Amino acid sequence: RVRTAGAAATFEGGALHLSRITQQRVSIQSVIPELRHGLYPAKRVAGVPVTIAADIVCDSHDKLAAVLKWRTEGARKWRETPMQLTVNDRWRGSFTPDDLGRYEYTVAAWVDRFGTWARDLRTRFEAGTLTDVDLQVGAGLLEEYVTRAGDDDAPVIERARRIIAAEDEPNEVRVETALSAALAEAVFRADPRQWAAEHPRKVPLRVERPRAQFSTWYEMFPRSASPEPGRHGTFRDVVARLPYVASMGFDVLYLPPIHPIGRSYRKGRDGATVAQPDDPGSPWAIGSEEGGHTAIHPELGTLDDFHALVTAAREHGIEIALDIAFQCSPDHPWVKQHPEWFRHRPDGTIQYAENPPKKYQDIFPLDFESSDATGLWKALRGVFEYWIEQGVRIFRVDNPHTKSVRFWDWCIDGLTREHPDTIYLAEAFTRPKMMYELALRGFTQSY
Repeated sequence: RVRTAGAAATFEGGALHLSRITQQRVSIQSVIPELRHGLYPAKRVAGVPVTIAADIVCDSHDKLAAVLKWRTEGARKWRETPMQLTVNDRWRGSFTPDDLGRYEYTVAAWVDRFGTWARDLRTRFEAGTLTDVDLQVGAGLLEEYVTRAGDDDAPVIERARRIIAAEDEPNEVRVETALSAALAEAVFRADPRQWAAEHPRKVPLRVERPRAQFSTWYEMFPRSASPEPGRHGTFRDVVARLPYVASMGFDVLYLPPIHPIGRSYRKGRDGATVAQPDDPGSPWAIGSEEGGHTAIHPELGTLDDFHALVTAAREHGIEIALDIAFQCSPDHPWVKQHPEWFRHRPDGTIQYAENPPKKYQDIFPLDFESSDATGLWKALRGVFEYWIEQGVRIFRVDNPHTKSVRFWDWCIDGLTREHPDTIYLAEAFTRPKMMYELALRGFTQSY
């Protein structure tokens, strides 16, 4: 049974239903950028035009009009930019986001009745087949448009309507008036957009700062920054080397983990499985009795020293990027406080990291299938939040492809909503499709 009054065809579950106005003739497809049907936001940079494209078609030979609609996420009103036809029914429009954060956009299109009439009017006039009836059709259209026009456009449209409708005016004058750019612009703004079609989704966009698009990174181990051989380097030693880093043109100084290093199964020189008493161990074996991911290795300095480094770096046009490695040494506080966050072997011991045949007994991976996955997720996001509070805005994430992509989805989405100036780099040596997955889930950069 089919309802025929004012309904249009839509597909639901493979069946054809009539639910909207049947007069809608325009189809909008292949909107880009749109990642996985709008599930994930594309990324762009503030102050740089964002170009949106779409395929827009209609039956017959009528002209179309289209607009790109955009707004900051959650705003009530849309802003609009006209779209232009390029080739092969491909339309493009652009807008420039000024602020960081979340935006959304969509595309709307409709049959341009006045534009179609004006195009045909020019053809008839040039062919010498123009009649007064043809002109009266256009005057009738303008009579409808003038009632919808704003205060600035209404006089323009009404004046043109009178000239086009005036049989005592020369056809040359009537046609010139009908084809004027000023009238076309006024009519576009007043167009009732009858039976317009709109892309069904509000497509998300994440707008970041320019350093997210391009930056130059220099890596430095703070413990190696000492000018005195044999002395453990400090944050203050790193401050002294900032002019050297700046002189080479770097704008990001990346520090490997700065946290306390575990002593259990500590690696020695060149990866030796037995460490000597003065061997510092791997910075990626994070955690000891001094603390975990929110603590600083005592030999590097204090939190105040770290703040001084962040401030000094900014004075040189440099930002500090921190390594975030979500793994623990056997001495990390989480091992005792939350043993459920780690995978246990049949003999009751915690599974250490392996990349067969390599073994990393000084590192415990976290178990993202933990019975307390919620608590684990919150704790890991809390690590980012802590360092953001300390003034860090750029993070190099160690091996993110070995952690749950759903976690990154939740974590980075929340962090970038609260702190849209933060940047996340994926240090992931993995397959191209996994790299793309990490990009979808929020990472901005990679190597």
